[in-house]
Amino acid sequence: MTEFDALTPCGWDDYELIDCGDHEKLERWGRWVTRRPEPQAVWRKTLPEEEWERGATAVFRRESRGSGDGERGEWTLAPNMPGQWWIGYRYKEMALQMRLGLTAFKHVGVFPEQAANWDFIYDRCREMTAYMAGTRRKPQILNLFAYTGGATLAALAAGAQVTHVDSVKQVVGWARENMERSGLDGARWIVDDALKFVRREARRGKIYDGIILDPPAYGRGPDGERWVLEQQIGEMLELCAALLSPVDSFLVLNLYSMGLSPLIAQTAVRQMFGIARDERFGELYFTDRAGKNLPLGVYYRMVR
Repeated sequence: MTEFDALTPCGWDDYELIDCGDHEKLERWGRWVTRRPEPQAVWRKTLPEEEWERGATAVFRRESRGSGDGERGEWTLAPNMPGQWWIGYRYKEMALQMRLGLTAFKHVGVFPEQAANWDFIYDRCREMTAYMAGTRRKPQILNLFAYTGGATLAALAAGAQVTHVDSVKQVVGWARENMERSGLDGARWIVDDALKFVRREARRGKIYDGIILDPPAYGRGPDGERWVLEQQIGEMLELCAALLSPVDSFLVLNLYSMGLSPLIAQTAVRQMFGIARDERFGELYFTDRAGKNLPLGVYYRMVR
């Protein structure tokens, strides 16, 4: 079955998109509210500027001087605003804890739209764990460009074993902290360039039951390796196709580069992996209080 759809996480008490527009978004994370840039919010804000100013406890401003990176900037905090805090996420029997922190690149440690994928990963890994129960084997999941580990936690909560790969040592440590705070274990932590890692795994003949790919538009490996999504996603998908089990397996792909569509994701995956038993692709989004839908990335999922 093939299905094109837009997905939004539902029922998340600790996250809310309050308003968006004029290339900004106002978000609530637990009791704290952030204001930060959002290039895809091309429409007008609904709430007046006074409410944005009054409500935000942390405001991100891009650097005005030429730094060579348009995403870098600084946060201005309300007097009682902490630099780090925790939020929770629940789905069925899964209860996750994730630490948030205000970074110089406007991120806070969680991409909340990915919760829709966490639910899928959890459900699929629970199914795998159930039918593997008699084999003494757990589902083997590979999470590439894994960041602070939301997808890793979802797979672990469902009983899988996860290889978590990210090029930034501090971020991998952050993910480990989230795992421990969530009362989980079973992750294999790898600090490496994702493309180099999958090349080695392919040479070794490694097979995984699920692969999660969350590549940035641009990135750097721990030794300065350069990642450009449009140039290298083809090789990455080809290698992942060799690593993914041909039966009873799944793939999750996210694309954040503006201009890449769900159909591009579907075509690229189909060429390397073949036609799936079940596939779903589209956009991830949140709806603010005024009903405006903010797209936050392209996703593609397949089940073999």
